Amino acid sequence: MWLFFALATTFIWGLAELFYKKGARPDEKFAHLKICVCVGFIMGIHAVFTLITGDIGYDPKNLINYLPVSLCYIISMAFSFFGMRFIEESISDPIENTSGAICSLLAVVVLGETIAAGSAIAIVVIVIGILGIGFLDNTGDTDRKKKLGKKMAIIAFAMPFCYAIIDAIGSLLDIYFLDIETSPLSNITEATIEDVANTSYELTFFICAVVLLIFMKIKGVKFELPTQRDKILAGVCETAGQFTYVYAMSGDGAIAAPIISSVCVVSLILSRIVLKEKLTKLQYFFLFLVIAGILALAVIEGE
Repeated sequence: MWLFFALATTFIWGLAELFYKKGARPDEKFAHLKICVCVGFIMGIHAVFTLITGDIGYDPKNLINYLPVSLCYIISMAFSFFGMRFIEESISDPIENTSGAICSLLAVVVLGETIAAGSAIAIVVIVIGILGIGFLDNTGDTDRKKKLGKKMAIIAFAMPFCYAIIDAIGSLLDIYFLDIETSPLSNITEATIEDVANTSYELTFFICAVVLLIFMKIKGVKFELPTQRDKILAGVCETAGQFTYVYAMSGDGAIAAPIISSVCVVSLILSRIVLKEKLTKLQYFFLFLVIAGILALAVIEGE
């Protein structure tokens, strides 16, 4: 069953990326904040469901204890949603998926861990791919400066990188927080530590969603649920993917992880078919370098 859940997670998260992109309309100034609100409320519902149906002995203090990790994930997603308003999903998603490679590098620098030769080669391939994408994005027909202006073009293209870096920091912190021997989380066991961490993250996202909703209300921003279908579907897929992910990793995690890492491939295909995104042959070449590096790194690190 773990293989089914791994494939389901990959497809569901690929769908989430598609709906995120459809909901991040460039002409809607606060689209990224509205997506955060939709995701936060759906995650809040799931957190309450977990607390009611699961015997995890949740201590409310964990909201504070896990806050550094939660904020990394939430802030990184907000940057991602903003960038999606201006950057093709075909480009932004592979860049964002390099967070795993960045986390590996941070583990070497911060934690003193060693990195295998194969992993180092995979990271170099990813870097070459990203440099190629960055160069092509600012030359010829793909020059975003012509459409957005120099300042906004730089900001927009920086968003996927901001996501990758901040998400990687969150993942690095999770190494510490999800280790039963070092974790500062309260009232946890080996069986409940991941549920406690995830519930803390979801509740924090819900609180942020409430704050953002109040902020937009003060600003006079219209937020009508019937018009937020894509944003709501994105939140549903994101949360559903988290649910199936747990079961996928409970089986053969070494194989499930690289399968799930291929979500950027699903996103690339859906972007081409549904969103009709068209890139140059060189862009696709460098994107496939990034994806190949990500998959290779996931396989090597999972061994």
